[in-house]
Amino acid sequence: MEELQPSHSNTSVSMMGLSMSRSGGPSSSALKRGPPSSFEGLEDETSKKRFKEDLGNEPDIEKSVAKPYYEALAEDLAQELQCGCCTELVYRPVVVSPCQHFFCGSCCVLWIRNGGTNCPACRGVSTIVTPSRPLQSIVDILLRADPSRERAERERIQADEVYKAGCSMRIPTPREASPEPNLNQNADYVRPCPHCAPDNAFGWRCPQPVIDYGVDPERAWHLDDGNPPGHAFCGNCENLLALRAPSTTKCDLCQVSFCGVGVPGRCLAAPLLSQHPHNMSDLGDLIQSSEVYGCFDHNTVEVDIMLDYLTAQEISPRHIYREVASHILSQPNGFRPLIELDLFVDIHSVTAGIDENPDAPRNRICRQCATEVMLWGIKDWWIRERQKGFLQETVTRRPDCKEGTSCSRQKDLAHAREYNHIIAPRFSGDSVFSTEASMTGTQGSPPVFAAITADAARQLEPEMAESRGNATVTDLPTNSFLIDGL
Repeated sequence: MEELQPSHSNTSVSMMGLSMSRSGGPSSSALKRGPPSSFEGLEDETSKKRFKEDLGNEPDIEKSVAKPYYEALAEDLAQELQCGCCTELVYRPVVVSPCQHFFCGSCCVLWIRNGGTNCPACRGVSTIVTPSRPLQSIVDILLRADPSRERAERERIQADEVYKAGCSMRIPTPREASPEPNLNQNADYVRPCPHCAPDNAFGWRCPQPVIDYGVDPERAWHLDDGNPPGHAFCGNCENLLALRAPSTTKCDLCQVSFCGVGVPGRCLAAPLLSQHPHNMSDLGDLIQSSEVYGCFDHNTVEVDIMLDYLTAQEISPRHIYREVASHILSQPNGFRPLIELDLFVDIHSVTAGIDENPDAPRNRICRQCATEVMLWGIKDWWIRERQKGFLQETVTRRPDCKEGTSCSRQKDLAHAREYNHIIAPRFSGDSVFSTEASMTGTQGSPPVFAAITADAARQLEPEMAESRGNATVTDLPTNSFLIDGL
């Protein structure tokens, strides 16, 4: 019992110490030990400065730790924002419905142009393609954080020519399934044309129908016997056609016929000034064409100057073709000099017809011949176009090379940049070396200079004078077949 009682002596001492502190006696702070004499002269600013420096170092440490994280985040975003067609960072994104896969707008347009009838990624049934603003916003944020991921300027220009930002498009419905193959058909015999059947869908029947091998093998037409009477093979789809059918057209330059029903828009010889050059849909096709460089003797400097001009002026390959064709029509002999150069021989793999009247007017042209015409005249077209005065002075002030278009140093970039090699052709003696005739065609033949006789030179003299800028394009014929379909 005695051990549990509190000690009165300890209690009294504690109360006495408390009363002393309250009455102004010595407190606990007064009993604290003072700083050493060596620290008495220092001010508080030093410690504050150190404290601020310590705080200032903390963001640097955070940045060094966060930088790899942000780089990894940007890389992950770039991977997720890749186009399903070109596998690059999506440009002008569009979304395919209903699967919600996204692509570059230009990639989707090219997919549809090449016959795509479904989603390029999942091949699912799709109907409409719409631009995506949320995706574009995310791409813009990523490019602001890392501008190095932006597409090249030339790629963006080409894409903008194919697809206009903000436009929706529809994916065409799939074509009907092809009919079951005829197992009784012999590859050595000609198959009937679409108009040979009595109940065909075109409302016109061949007066000389071809017998199907599966129906009557004895009367079928063998391929070794040539074309059946009243028939030929289409220059595009290479199927048999009826020469007198309403849908059949004939190119007046290569003398090849086209069925008009196999591939719409391609199995066709269109009016001269309304045709589209083959494989030259837009400026991107012209840039990727190796034949264009052959037309300029592989002078890449002059070709790049022309391509930059075409981009700035928004000039399409079809526009160049139409101006070249119009220029040829304005000459007294029209297309006859080109035909005499055999420019349109063996363009197609099928047998061509016979040109019964070489002096007849040329009303229709096929896509392949249109490309040949454009490549044949693109260099002289560029000579005329330069005289409009839209080029920069750094280009026009270059002195002409003494060797002209025959210069062997045109592939030397330094020499090509210093001297101009785009010079109008000139006559020499009894023959002329036509720069246009030396152009490489779509068949990839090596460029050669074609010698033209004195008679042909005199016939071409007005055209050459115009190429040198001494004349303007004369009035064109106003025949309806030249402008039909424009």
